[in-house]
Amino acid sequence: MAWRVASDIGGTFTDVAYIGVDGTLSTAKVPSSPPHFGRAVVDGVSRMAEGAGLALSDMAEMVHGCTVATNAILEGKGARTALVTTQGFRDVLELRRIRVPRLYEPLYVKPAPLAPRNLRFEVSERMGADGIAVTPLDENHAREIAHSIARAGVEAVAVCLLHSYRNPEHERRVGEIMRTELPDLFITLSVDILPQMREYERTSTSVVNAYVGPPVRAYLGEMEADLRAAGCGGRISMMQSSGGIVDARTVKEKPAQIVECGPAAGVVGAAWLAKSLGLENIITFDMGGTTAKGSMIENGGLIFAEDYEVGDSMSTAGAIAGGGGYSLRLPVIDISEVGAGGGSYVWLDRGGAIKVGPQSAGAVPGPACYNAGGTRPTVTDANVVLGYLNQESLAGGTVPIDAKLSRDAIGGTIAAPLDLGLCEAAHGVHQVANATMVRAIKAVTTYRGRDPRDFALVAFGGNGGVHGPGIAQSLDIRRVIVPPAAGVFSAVGLLLAEKSVTLARAHSGDLMAVNRAEADAVFEALRQEAAGLLDVPATRVRCRLQAELRYVGQAFEITVDLNAGRFDDLDLGAFRARFNTEYAQRFGHSFGDAEPVEIVSLKLVATDPAHRPIDRLAQPSNPTPETVRQVWFGPRHGLHETRVIGRTALGAAPQQGPLIIEEYEGTTVVPPDARTWTDRNSNIVVELGQVS
Repeated sequence: MAWRVASDIGGTFTDVAYIGVDGTLSTAKVPSSPPHFGRAVVDGVSRMAEGAGLALSDMAEMVHGCTVATNAILEGKGARTALVTTQGFRDVLELRRIRVPRLYEPLYVKPAPLAPRNLRFEVSERMGADGIAVTPLDENHAREIAHSIARAGVEAVAVCLLHSYRNPEHERRVGEIMRTELPDLFITLSVDILPQMREYERTSTSVVNAYVGPPVRAYLGEMEADLRAAGCGGRISMMQSSGGIVDARTVKEKPAQIVECGPAAGVVGAAWLAKSLGLENIITFDMGGTTAKGSMIENGGLIFAEDYEVGDSMSTAGAIAGGGGYSLRLPVIDISEVGAGGGSYVWLDRGGAIKVGPQSAGAVPGPACYNAGGTRPTVTDANVVLGYLNQESLAGGTVPIDAKLSRDAIGGTIAAPLDLGLCEAAHGVHQVANATMVRAIKAVTTYRGRDPRDFALVAFGGNGGVHGPGIAQSLDIRRVIVPPAAGVFSAVGLLLAEKSVTLARAHSGDLMAVNRAEADAVFEALRQEAAGLLDVPATRVRCRLQAELRYVGQAFEITVDLNAGRFDDLDLGAFRARFNTEYAQRFGHSFGDAEPVEIVSLKLVATDPAHRPIDRLAQPSNPTPETVRQVWFGPRHGLHETRVIGRTALGAAPQQGPLIIEEYEGTTVVPPDARTWTDRNSNIVVELGQVS
């Protein structure tokens, strides 16, 4: 029997999920295996298949999510990258946008460009904004640049010429020269990655794509070889940052589209969950071993970022936050990410304040309690001290725990220097971690003009159930939902995702005077391109049409759905009114009809309707023996003798906290002033009391 499986690689654990024809989940959670991540994938798939009675040779498809592209940027371990640009535009990456992300740091230094100045080359050419050549391309000069690049030991090249989105002739020709002269290098053209205006964002996105290209290719190639050696010959598909899945071959050419693929999978799964529960508005909170992520589902739909930054202490989107990372102007679900996870190191700054992350112990050496060589305390060690986590093992016994090592690490590094009791110090760490992660939630809600109190919080990831209730209380959110298999929910989301791509193309002009026929011609070209990427007939593709709009004279735009099948069918007055409404909600005001609105680009979201994810989820019933342990719930509640139960011990009747709910994939902490139960879909629902 042919079957599909999902694998999601994180910094600490690799998660595997399979959904049977009846909706029953089978999962596996194994430590990640850096730098050879494919070995953990094979291990996890093999364990899951054995438990589910599946043959590896029958695997038809593996849908995959990973953090390899993100980590290459965060750790500065991408390819040695050169940039070829128009004469006079060498320093676009250096100039960036005039933003200072840290208000009270006047000496703040932005991260160095991914293509250093000595590897940025100017070619003699210039294309006008109207698409007419102002200066012809000097092909001999382009060849000389290629020879200089060859001597510099470069691994990847990004080509981004001025106004190539309007007329790509020069850029295409430079690309041909580079590929001829440098056949072994990874070559990226901006017209293939981001054919839109805005020079810095287009240059940055192209350089990001080139920078992560070689490591992503090597990673996928090694993983494919590991799977073949294990007898798995199925197709490999990848989650994109936009929430759709495509064949891995496409990703090898445009790897920047998977920078946020792992977090995107969890949001897709949460959107499916919200729909199954009839919830329109939810906040997603995904906390793993290395990072924590927040996103928002509004009116049942995913929220996408108009401009996204990766590489800062918080990867985020929007016009309010940002300025400290690398611009990635590709279709990305609006996900805010901070370097705070279970494996994040805990430390004291020079003023004696507790700090969490962004450095992480990862899978190796891991938290101190893993007894794998790590001695520095982590958030997981603090949770072990508090009694939130099992004192003997995690992940169903696959990860042994030595609680004494956690107590020693927290005691020596935090409690003793601050003259605090062990539990008080550990709770301080827990609260600081929560405060750090609240930033991620606010970035996708408050910064967009939304009130978190109007939403339910869906918590998942290996640590989502541990920290979710506390984060919800601090935001005055009253309901937390922890789905089945929460600890591997991003892997589950991979199996629930649609086969989909999002494409955009520059098309500017006054909204009320737009040439409808030209706009529809752009949409048709995007439809044909999307059909090729999805490998389906264009007539079968289901499309959602969008446009990026702004008031004339502004520098940034927002995306609005057309709610029509063609531009020619569009009610322009109603379309403009929707833009005004969204603008007012985002920024607190709008100009109404007093200011003209212009189109900047057109977008198309294409899906294959024949690709249908599963309709329902069911978690196998695995009764867990009930135990009791001492758990510290902060100075307000103190130490409680707390029942430790499994999900199956909950029912429709609410139970009063405190409770610890332990499962193979993760743990949920129910504080004393909360009630909990399971709904008809086996989701844990935690109803919280007043904020502590």
